[in-house]
Amino acid sequence: MNIRSLTRGDGVVIGAAVLLLIASFLDIYSIENAPDSADIPNAWGSGPVLMSVTLAGIIGAALIVVARGLPQAPKVAGLDLGQVGVAFTVFAAWSALGNIFDPAGGFDNNGGLDTIGAGTGLILSLVATLLLAGAAVATPLVPALKGALVPAPKPAAPQPYGGQPQGGYGYPGAQGAQQPGPSFGGQVQQGQPFGAQPGQPQSGQPGQPQAPQQAQAPQPQPPAGDFSPFWFAVPVTRPLFAEDGSPTPIAELAPGTWYLAVEQRGPSLVAQTQDGRRGVLQDTSGIQRG
Repeated sequence: MNIRSLTRGDGVVIGAAVLLLIASFLDIYSIENAPDSADIPNAWGSGPVLMSVTLAGIIGAALIVVARGLPQAPKVAGLDLGQVGVAFTVFAAWSALGNIFDPAGGFDNNGGLDTIGAGTGLILSLVATLLLAGAAVATPLVPALKGALVPAPKPAAPQPYGGQPQGGYGYPGAQGAQQPGPSFGGQVQQGQPFGAQPGQPQSGQPGQPQAPQQAQAPQPQPPAGDFSPFWFAVPVTRPLFAEDGSPTPIAELAPGTWYLAVEQRGPSLVAQTQDGRRGVLQDTSGIQRG
């Protein structure tokens, strides 16, 4: 599970689920003239409130977060796991609203228990489930909620001339390990120019005449319009499609990870993932270049 693929809306969902769990330990009833020693139950002492409000909301939040963090979310009865989670959160908010309007259930319709009202636990549960359902429904629609919960790390600072590169795959500026020089007689010659043989005079050695340097012909420069590979990060989770045009995604690019763009095809990019898979990123809006 990639935590960097979570959005700000998912952060609101997680916070609302924690608030709902806290509310489950508070009194669900408010009784007039009840002594301080009265044992008023909480959500864990009421099956309907526990099942329809507390557990429904927490399960819905868990399904939403898990679906967002997995590269390929599983389906339940043909529905996306996140969609099932959204349905759970809406059901929990609806049930909490019903308990606020009628905390005593059917008893108050028989002329009794008129002194029972909604307690702190029910009120706080309603607030938590409304936040939960609102964030779950609004996250795909509101751009502010679609932003990454954990921002992508900044690209590595450029190394000074002659410095050793740092980092590995997935970070801009990463290079392969340096190769040792050719080996002669079991010893590795560090810094030996390619093609040089032992015993040959090296430029700059004491007592050796320096060979005249040959002028190098200028290297042709590539046209300005040529594509140069670059590192990039996506602001939100986006699908990566096969290069053959298949509509089924082969992977998902998650925020917080750097990917390598190896080719441009019109408005789309051909990107390479950490495991070497290549595909077409069709939505390139808002990407961060390394």
